[in-house]
Amino acid sequence: MLDWIHEATRLRASVWFPLCVVVTMSTGTAAQEQATAASHAGHAQVPPPSASAPASPARPGELPEMIKKPIALMPKALGPYTRAISSNNAEAQAFFTQGIQMMFAFAKADAIRSFRAAWSADPACAICHWGEAWAWGSYLNGKMDAEDAPFAYASSRTALSLKAKASPVERDYIDALAVRYVKDFDPEKRRVQDEAYAESTRRLSEKYPDDMDARTLYAEALFLLEPRKGRRDVNAPNIQRLHGVLEGILARDPKHPGACHLYVHATESTVRPDKAEACAEYLGKSIPGASHINHMPSHTWNEVGRWGDSVRSNLDAVHSDMKADVGEGFAIYPEHNLHMLLYAASMDGQGAIATTAGRDYARRAKDTMYQVLTLIRFGRFEEVLEVKPRPNRPIPAGLWDFAQGYAYLRTGQADMAKVYLARVRKGAETPKAEFRDHPANRLLGLAADLLDGEILRDEKQLDAAIARFESAVAQDDALEYDEPEPLPFPARHWLGAALIEAGRFADAERVYREDLEQHPRNGWSLLGLRQALEGQGRKDAAIDADLEKAWARADTWTRSSRF
Repeated sequence: MLDWIHEATRLRASVWFPLCVVVTMSTGTAAQEQATAASHAGHAQVPPPSASAPASPARPGELPEMIKKPIALMPKALGPYTRAISSNNAEAQAFFTQGIQMMFAFAKADAIRSFRAAWSADPACAICHWGEAWAWGSYLNGKMDAEDAPFAYASSRTALSLKAKASPVERDYIDALAVRYVKDFDPEKRRVQDEAYAESTRRLSEKYPDDMDARTLYAEALFLLEPRKGRRDVNAPNIQRLHGVLEGILARDPKHPGACHLYVHATESTVRPDKAEACAEYLGKSIPGASHINHMPSHTWNEVGRWGDSVRSNLDAVHSDMKADVGEGFAIYPEHNLHMLLYAASMDGQGAIATTAGRDYARRAKDTMYQVLTLIRFGRFEEVLEVKPRPNRPIPAGLWDFAQGYAYLRTGQADMAKVYLARVRKGAETPKAEFRDHPANRLLGLAADLLDGEILRDEKQLDAAIARFESAVAQDDALEYDEPEPLPFPARHWLGAALIEAGRFADAERVYREDLEQHPRNGWSLLGLRQALEGQGRKDAAIDADLEKAWARADTWTRSSRF
């Protein structure tokens, strides 16, 4: 079914303030239940669709409970974007606007509920049923499955049955979507419908060249034909076509939230993530109460080294996740927002925010992996040893073991460090275990090499330690593209530090420059680079200036690129 995990497990997050260290957290009902509670004054409430709604084809299966729940109108959480529809019902228009903004924000469940509320207010609103049909379908973060397909098909058929009452452009929208769904959906043949839909939206966008929404639908349809993950080649014809469509929209409307959202994703894993900077400047505020939109600019900021801006974007996202608990926002991927926050803050030297985000991630996800990894990043080893419980899943458990072993080593208990190293090595052999598509042998192999290297370094076996760190770097480089990366620190920070200790300053310079190619403007590597240059009797005023700027928000003092 739809990615209900993100919709149905919304717990109250901690109260976040910039540069705040002391944070509290309480449990409560799911955010959507809070958002629709009748006691929340000022928000229109809509009952479930009534018997007066137009008859639809039979819908196999029961509507998910989350979709059955009424949704509030939350105008303060929405942005200025709107699309006028032919309905004269103001409530239908308002909920339609909310629905389309939620689709631009990837909040599928909220979008479906909003579109259903729109046609509940005006049962004859064909474009409102089109909206529901669109929302049931595939989107960039998830393919439509066999359980959702009947709802998409039924909504599309209802829109078709009512289209005589729609405006001409709405009738064309409805016809364009109709080819996307079939009565007997076979997931194995999804691409046939996806390609037909891309062609129908192309024709729609060409018929209405001044309609940026039609062009955005075409761009989305093209994007859905591409692999979701991995690096993208800007010279590939299909990527050039996708970029061309999105750039054409943004040239006309640089504040279109749907087009900019797609453009950030379409550029982040290319060699030109900077192309999305202009629209990303606005995107985070374009739907102010939608946490995923608040967060989205950080996909660009991380790639271009704007770590402080990434922290700010994800703090805004966490705030929106909190506001959802009181009916003033839309919580979308709250765990991902915390993950990106702890990652960006770790790269930016903001230890208080990184470790607090790691702790809150543990509370929300019931997984202490990032709690201990952020503490390792900032050298808080005694605290690592206090963190319980050990996660249940193989890879998080292995990374928890890595952190325990590292902390034991740093607190003078090398024998215990070796015990945990053995556990990490064993975990790396777990067949078929993955974390965000990263296999155990690679991710835990990387962690084991870091810990092993530090144990060898502690034993004064520096050459052997460097070999282990080189192995860790090779495995780090072999990881699939992911945003954020699975670990809140690059392996090169360990290799570079060991090379400096060995007096191999030219090699250290190379390693840190490589890391700055991958993680621009990060203070850890700028510090290491300055040390590597000094070891060669060189100074670079530009590096000094970059380091001062990179560490401007840091609350951490360190003599090395790793603790």
